[in-house]
Amino acid sequence: MTVLIIGGSGFLGTELVRQATAAGYTTAATFATRPGTIPEATWFALDLRDAERLEAVVAEVAPRLVVNATSGKSNWAVTAEGPVRLAMAAAKYGCRLVHVSSDAVFSGARVRYDETCLPAPVTPYGAAKAAAETGIRLLYPDAVIARTSLIIGDRQSVHVRAVHDLAAGARDGVLFTDDIRCPVHVADLAAGLLELGAASEAHGVHHLAGADAVSRNELGVLIAQRDALDASRLPAGLRIDTALPGALDVRLDSRATQRELHTTLRGARQFLAMGA
Repeated sequence: MTVLIIGGSGFLGTELVRQATAAGYTTAATFATRPGTIPEATWFALDLRDAERLEAVVAEVAPRLVVNATSGKSNWAVTAEGPVRLAMAAAKYGCRLVHVSSDAVFSGARVRYDETCLPAPVTPYGAAKAAAETGIRLLYPDAVIARTSLIIGDRQSVHVRAVHDLAAGARDGVLFTDDIRCPVHVADLAAGLLELGAASEAHGVHHLAGADAVSRNELGVLIAQRDALDASRLPAGLRIDTALPGALDVRLDSRATQRELHTTLRGARQFLAMGA
């Protein structure tokens, strides 16, 4: 089977490429600025804003499965419009599509969110992600939309780097005790995405987040303990006391998706205690 990873040189994309090649899939991957370091994959430069180039890559690779792991932050053309262009190309060429979305599509007003909950974003990034979901569901109902949360692993994870920098005094900031998410390990997430796309006939919205709801402060302490950092050097604070936009408490309920998967979506307390 041929797999195409969009955004294959990023943190999640690199793990997807690693797992896909290890599984024996013929693997192609795209990059925005520089190719990834896994030589078993074939690399293509791609800007999701370029519809002609996007269709050309899909046509040349002829993948059975496309996984979109790009992160254009709040750039509307990349994060909202790009995945819609990708869905159109995947539908045209008969590829399965797994699109990675985010818990940022929710406002936090109801705290716990399962796959039936409709987006209600409160940030530009969340709005772009929600728009992508809507476009994909309209244009390609057979696609999988996989919402996830904070992605954790080694220091390639922005969240892990932030903890190391804070512990070293190399950056300003605090880890909020009232900002709650359900972090997932990058290896679990990648395995779940590939399983949904390659080993099932899943479609529609799925949640792939970790089993534990933790604050960013608790997450930072757990990372510090795993990485032998001085957790007492991590500054704590309340996000509600700041003017930062975004939801405070968003807990993705992944139980329905977990029942469909062989992959276990471990909680942060479990995988960080295991040294993962």
